[in-house]
Amino acid sequence: MSDTPRIDRLRSCLQAALEPDLLDIRDDSALHAGHAGAREGGHFHVVIRSARFVGLAPLARHRLVYAAVAALMGRDVHALSIDARLPS
Repeated sequence: MSDTPRIDRLRSCLQAALEPDLLDIRDDSALHAGHAGAREGGHFHVVIRSARFVGLAPLARHRLVYAAVAALMGRDVHALSIDARLPS
């Protein structure tokens, strides 16, 4: 089951902050049903490609993604798996 409003908010934050040319968000919340943190937000997997990542190490890319969605953490997002890619 997908939580569309949460995905929409997640997508909006990432697009505004990172202007990606690729953004795919998968809701993995159903895989974590019963997990204690599941009540505090969903579990999502994000594939994102952005020119903002050029020159950054993978950890720095992840930090940018987390900074972009900071307002959603603990409320809409409990866990975030990130695949942060460089432009082709």
